[in-house]
Amino acid sequence: MQTKTLRGFQLSPQQKRLWQLQQNSSAYLTQFTLLLEGDIQPEILKAVLQQIINQHGVLRTIFRCMPGKNMPVMVVENSIYPLWQDIDLRNWNEQQQLAKVQEIFRKERCQYFDLEGGALLHCYLLKLLTSKHLLLICIPALCADTWTIKNLVKEISILYSKSLKSEKLCHEKIMQYLQVSEWQNQLLEDEEAEVADEYWCQQKLSTTDRLKLPLESQPLKPSGFNPGCIRKAIAPELTAKIAPLAQKYKTSSQVVLLACWQTLIWRLTGEQDIIIGWKSDRREYEELQDVQGLLATWLPIKSHLSSNLRFFEVLELAQAAITDAQEWQDYWVTEPVDNGKTLTFPFGFEFEQLPGKYFANGVSFSLDQQYSCIEPFKVKLTCTQHNDFLEAEFYYDVNYFSVEAIQRLARQFQTLLTSATENPNAAISKLEILTPSDRQKLLFEFNQTQINYSLDKCIHHLFEKQVEKTPNNTAVVFEDQQLTYSELNARANQLAHYLQKRGVEPEVIVGLCVERSLEMIVGLLGILKAGGAYLPIDPALPTSGLEFRLQDAQTKILLTQQQQVKNLPEQAAQVVCLDSNWEAIAKENSENPSSEVRPEHLVYTIYTSGSTGKPKGVAIEHQQLLNYLYSIQGILDLPTGVSYATVSTLAADLGNTVILSSLCSGGCLHIVSSDRASDPQALADYFHRHPIDCLKIVPSHLKALLTCENPQQILPRQRLVLGGEACSWDLVTQIQQLAIECQVLNHYGPTEATVGVLTYPIIDRPSTKSTLFEEVKGGSKSVAKFASTVPIGRPIANTRIYLLDSQGQPVPIGVPGELHISGAGLARGYLNRPELTAEKFINNPFISGERLYKTGDLARYLPDGTIEFLGRIDNQVKIRGFRIELGEIEAALLKHPGVSETVVVAWEEEPGNKRLVAYIVLKHQSAPTS
Repeated sequence: MQTKTLRGFQLSPQQKRLWQLQQNSSAYLTQFTLLLEGDIQPEILKAVLQQIINQHGVLRTIFRCMPGKNMPVMVVENSIYPLWQDIDLRNWNEQQQLAKVQEIFRKERCQYFDLEGGALLHCYLLKLLTSKHLLLICIPALCADTWTIKNLVKEISILYSKSLKSEKLCHEKIMQYLQVSEWQNQLLEDEEAEVADEYWCQQKLSTTDRLKLPLESQPLKPSGFNPGCIRKAIAPELTAKIAPLAQKYKTSSQVVLLACWQTLIWRLTGEQDIIIGWKSDRREYEELQDVQGLLATWLPIKSHLSSNLRFFEVLELAQAAITDAQEWQDYWVTEPVDNGKTLTFPFGFEFEQLPGKYFANGVSFSLDQQYSCIEPFKVKLTCTQHNDFLEAEFYYDVNYFSVEAIQRLARQFQTLLTSATENPNAAISKLEILTPSDRQKLLFEFNQTQINYSLDKCIHHLFEKQVEKTPNNTAVVFEDQQLTYSELNARANQLAHYLQKRGVEPEVIVGLCVERSLEMIVGLLGILKAGGAYLPIDPALPTSGLEFRLQDAQTKILLTQQQQVKNLPEQAAQVVCLDSNWEAIAKENSENPSSEVRPEHLVYTIYTSGSTGKPKGVAIEHQQLLNYLYSIQGILDLPTGVSYATVSTLAADLGNTVILSSLCSGGCLHIVSSDRASDPQALADYFHRHPIDCLKIVPSHLKALLTCENPQQILPRQRLVLGGEACSWDLVTQIQQLAIECQVLNHYGPTEATVGVLTYPIIDRPSTKSTLFEEVKGGSKSVAKFASTVPIGRPIANTRIYLLDSQGQPVPIGVPGELHISGAGLARGYLNRPELTAEKFINNPFISGERLYKTGDLARYLPDGTIEFLGRIDNQVKIRGFRIELGEIEAALLKHPGVSETVVVAWEEEPGNKRLVAYIVLKHQSAPTS
C-alpha cells in the first residue's frame, strides 16, 4: 500500500489560539461587501477571484489534524475553488435588498467552514440594478483579517481592469503567509522574547477579570460566543471636531476615540486600571503590507485612570500605552484557551479606515461593509471612518448583554465623545455621559411621586378620629391583656393631662423606656397627645447609653416601668412609672387634651450609630411621619379591622410601619414580647391562635423564625413587609412556597428619612437569577435576572431618590452611586448637631429650595427604574434592622486598657446571616478581661 506524504506547516501564533476558540463558536470569520457600480461582467469577476486564490497560498489552505495531535497543520492545496452564488434582486426594493444582505451575513456566521477540504471563500454576487452589484465574500478568520479585506478589494479592482484590457498579468514574487507564520514562531524562540515576556508580566493584566459593565449577566452555564451588533453614526459636526483635537495634542483620531472608550469603561465600572484589547494590524514592516492572511492581533492597552485626570491627559496615556505595546507586539502571545476560559479582553477597540473607490474601465469598486472577528469579547467598539463619515459599531456577546443595554452604552459613548471634544481640559469625572433624555428620566421621570396629602394634622389626631369610628373594636393586644380603642384613648388622655401638668408641651422630648407591653403604646400616645415628642429607649441598653441619650436630648421626664428603675442612671430625668404610678395618673381627665402642637413640631427622636462612638439623635416631625403613614397605608391597602403584629424594639423606627398603620386605620395591634419574638415555636403557636394579617420584620429575624416545625404559621395572611437589611431571593422563594396568598413587600429607608422611602412589591416568584436579558417595564421575575438581592424598589409618595457619583452627578442605569433622598419625609436634622446636619442634609441641586439627605448607601438603578441596594460606602453595617457604626464599637474596645489595636467586621457566614467579629491586638500577652 502506497503511503501519501503530507506537507504541513505550523500554524501562526494567532491561528493557534483561534483554532481553539472556534471549536465552540462559528462567529470567527471575516466578511465584507464590495459595491460594484457600472457594467460588470460576472465571468471576468469570477476569474479574477480565482486568480487571487491561486496567487495567495493562504486562500488555498486546508487544516489537517494529525493522529494524536490537538493542533492541526496548514496544508496548501494546488487548487481550491470558491463557492459562488448569483442572486438577482432587481425586483426588490432597497430595504428588502439590505435585509437580504444581512440575512446572508447572519446565515454565514451561524455555520462552520469545512476547513479540511472545502471552499474557503463563499461568494455571493447580488444584482441590485442593471449596473449595480454587491459582491459579498465570507472567509474563515484563520485565513483573513480586515487588512486582508482591503488588499482583496485593491487586487480585485486592479486585476479586473487588466483582464478587461487583456493585459498580460505579471506574476510577481509575493510573500506568502506560510513565510510570515514561520517568522512569527521563530521570533517567540529568540532571546528577546524573554525580555518581552517580562515586560508583559509587569503590565499585571489579570485585572481584566474585574472589569464588568453595569447590568452584565453571568450565564448560568457556559455557552458559545455569540456576537450581536448595534451601529450608531457619529454626527458630522461631532466627527469634524475629532481630527483637530487629535492634531492639537499630536496624536490620531484613533487615540481620541480609544481614550473616550477607556474613559467610559472607567466611569461605568469604577475600576482604576482599565485594560482594553486594541487591535493591531501588525503591518508595520513594508514586506507585510500586501500579505494576505491573519496577522492582526489584540494587544492589551492599559491605563490607570483617576477622577482628577483631564481628558487630554488620558489621550497622552493612551498614546504612550499604544507605543509601548507596539514595541513588544511581535512577542505578544494571547494566553491559550484553558479550562473553558476563552476571554482575554472583556472590552475591545479597533479603528478602521476604509479606502476610497477604485476605478476600472467605467466600473467603481468600493468597500461597503466589513466584519472580522478573531477574538471573543463582551463588548467591542469598532470605529469605522470612510472619508468624512464615522460610524461606531458596538459588537457585544448576547450572552452577557441585552440590546437595550448596548443601545444605552452607545448613547453614553457619543455623549462622552461630545463632552470630551468640547472640554478636553475637563476632569474625566466631570465629562457628561448622560443624554438629556436619560438625565430627564433619572432625575424626574423616576421621581414622579407627587400626591397631595392633607398634612395639617398630627399623628394622634388620626388616632382620635379612628377612635370615633371604632370605639369598641380591639385596638391593642399583649399576651392575655387587651384594650379597645376607647379604652386606649382614655388611658392615653389621662397620661397626656398628667404630663402637661409637668411641663410637657411642643418640642419637649419625653423618654420612653419600657418593655413591650400595653404601657408602651399608652406611653407613646400619651406623650403625643400632651404635645411632646417621644424618645424610645430599649430597656436592654447599657446604663451609659441610656444616660447619654437622656442628657443629649435634654429629657426632663422619663416614662418607664418599676422593674427598670434599678437600671437607670443616678441623675436621670424625672421618672414616671407607667405601672406603679398609674393610680395617680388614672385620676386625670380621660377626655382628649388640647395642645398647641402643629405638624411642624417634633413627634419623636431616635438615636442611631455615630462614627465617633457617640450615637446621634434624629429629629422627626409630625408632618414627615404623616406623609409616610398616608403613603404606606396606600401601599398596604388593607381594610379596617385586620390584625397587625410588631416583633421589634420601639427604639428603632422599623415597627412604626405596623404600629401606626394599625392604630390609625382601625386595626388590631398585637405586641409580641421579646422572648416570644425570639422563640420560633412560641411565636408560631401564638400566631396560630391569633392569625396575623400584616407583619413587618427584618429578613434575618424571619429566616431564624422559619426554622420552627410549622413555619407557615409564622407568616401573615395578607401582607409581609421586609426591611432593615438586604433580603435574599432564596428567602423570598421560601416565603412564597409557604404562603402563596401573602404579598411580600421589600422596604427600605434610613431613620433620617422617616421609616422608609422605597418599596418593592414582589409580584411573582423569581424563577431564575442572573440569567438571560430582557428589558422590562416591571415585575420581580424579570428584575431577578439583574439583582443579586431583592430590589428595594421605587420611592413612596412625595419622595425623590437620586443616585449620585462622587461629583454629585446622577449615575447611569446600572452604575453604583450613593443614594440621596429628598422630599416630604426628610428629618429636621440631628438633635443639637448643626454641623453634622449641614454635612448630611445638603441643598438639592436639582430642585431649588429642597434638601438632600446623603445616606452613605450604595445602590443602582435597574432597567425598569427599580433600585437595588448594594451596601455601604462607609464603615456602617445593618444587622437585624439596627444601623451599626463599626468605628463606634472599635472606639469602645480601644478604651480597654489591654487593647492596643482593633478591627471590627461584619461577617456573613451565609447570605442573610451577619455577625459582628472583633479582632484585637493586645498591649500585653495576657488576654483582656471584661
